[in-house]
Amino acid sequence: MRTLISGLLAFTLAACSAAPAPARPAIWKVADPDTTIYLFGTVHVLPPRIDWQTPRLKDTLASADELVLEIADQDDKQQMAATFAGLAISPGLPPLADRLPADRRAKLDALLAKAGLKPGQLDMLETWAAAVTLGSAVYAGMGMTVENGVERQLTRAFKDNGKDKGKNKRIDGLETTAQQLGYFDTLDEATQRELLTSIVDDSDKAAADFDQMITAWSRGDVKAIAETFDNELRRSPELAEVLLDRRNANWVGWLRDRMDRPGTVVVAVGAGHLAGKGSVIERLEAAGLRVERVQ
Repeated sequence: MRTLISGLLAFTLAACSAAPAPARPAIWKVADPDTTIYLFGTVHVLPPRIDWQTPRLKDTLASADELVLEIADQDDKQQMAATFAGLAISPGLPPLADRLPADRRAKLDALLAKAGLKPGQLDMLETWAAAVTLGSAVYAGMGMTVENGVERQLTRAFKDNGKDKGKNKRIDGLETTAQQLGYFDTLDEATQRELLTSIVDDSDKAAADFDQMITAWSRGDVKAIAETFDNELRRSPELAEVLLDRRNANWVGWLRDRMDRPGTVVVAVGAGHLAGKGSVIERLEAAGLRVERVQ
């Protein structure tokens, strides 16, 4: 589930230690006579040495009138922190250690120490929020920053392209930060504790797991990405339904509506949403739209 969470949410950090360069991540196109939508799978945090902005992607960005991300309201960090606190902090919660099986508590203490946190420091957080915080700390400890992530680099490139052409290109989000965090907040406590246990259990394998995932992304190996996510989804169908299936269905609805308006759009979402069974790509094809892979 760590792979699922980190692949889905922009603030949950993913990284790798040995990804190939240059990279050629997958790009798809859906078009009719007056509308073209490009779909690009992202990884939210990357090491700086990966060169993934191919000539094809640069041409695609240059042709687009609009860039659509999972969320586009991340610039206001104070507001993001306030949104997180409003959903994540609840009074009267049991200690975080008591929300784990007894045999995981020593590993929790070690993980907290590695993250520079004191025992009990996350006790005021709901279980999902503590899990996300710990997961983020694991990958932040690898020296990765969100500034190297695909979304931030795409946004900068898109804005710069607009300035070069004297245009103020539009950047939108499919969701807001509050909506994304709200998906976690709707999880039942048993699923939240399952997520927390998974984060604690798998923290020592994070680098190896993400090396595999990022290598697949860099190669445009959609089958390998799908296998990674399918393995994770089998561990928690409840989490998959809330964080993947429901959102994929919502986004397909948005894409179908967007096809009714002219223009050229780049839609960039986590790569796991575009791979495998139930993906945005599969759902678009099932709805009768022709989806063409162009990279």
